[in-house]
Amino acid sequence: MILFLAGTSDARELAVLLKEKGYPLVATVVTDSAATSLREQEIETRVGRLPLDEMVSYSQELGVAVIVDATHPFAEEASKNAMAAAEQLGVPYLRYERETRDYINHPLVQIVPDYEAAALAAKERKGVIMLTTGSKTLGVFTKHLLGDPDIRLVARMLPRLDNMEKCEALGVPQKNIVAMQGPFSKELNAALYQHYGVDVMITKESGQVGAVDEKLEAALEMNIFTIMIDRPKLAYGASYSSFDDVLVHLIDKYPIPSRG
Repeated sequence: MILFLAGTSDARELAVLLKEKGYPLVATVVTDSAATSLREQEIETRVGRLPLDEMVSYSQELGVAVIVDATHPFAEEASKNAMAAAEQLGVPYLRYERETRDYINHPLVQIVPDYEAAALAAKERKGVIMLTTGSKTLGVFTKHLLGDPDIRLVARMLPRLDNMEKCEALGVPQKNIVAMQGPFSKELNAALYQHYGVDVMITKESGQVGAVDEKLEAALEMNIFTIMIDRPKLAYGASYSSFDDVLVHLIDKYPIPSRG
């Protein structure tokens, strides 16, 4: 049995591929919508974050032989828990992660190591700043950017009640909230930038799949300065960015169980 931590759309595609190849697996996801897409493919799926102790006990319950960590590149805590769980259980750990992109030499892109650095870089530039990194770290940005008369912080996030409550608690005005469910096309990103008169866009380096390319392409075409938060640096061990490499690794370490 594989415990498969699915955090991105391409990760869910990988889970479906492994099932089609004959691997028994149980997936874990954070959102109900992600669970629905996997259950439609008849993959058993658990919703909710798994702390380390729960991940270990759940894996023991299932008789897990391999942990495949295909969480989002910025789900640092989940990856640490998965690696620790694999070590406690004495089973192999395998990381799948989207390829990284190199924007280091673009004059309109500034790479920063973390959210705090992104907030401070935006504070220096001022103007209309669109935040597209979600609600989890919103407080880091409001701490540095709200209250400055030369800055308007526009926060884009999922249209969930808890997100709106968080915005209210942190003092983000309703007129500065974009509550929408992606994915967003390049044209829609451009329309939002134009509507708010964006000077600076803040995003995360999430890889080739997903909304980061469309956000960035639209921003660069409109000469909007982009602050990009680099991925967390974790020592994953066995780590791959292609489905084929994951399959080769699994076939070597965990052959497909016989159906007969």
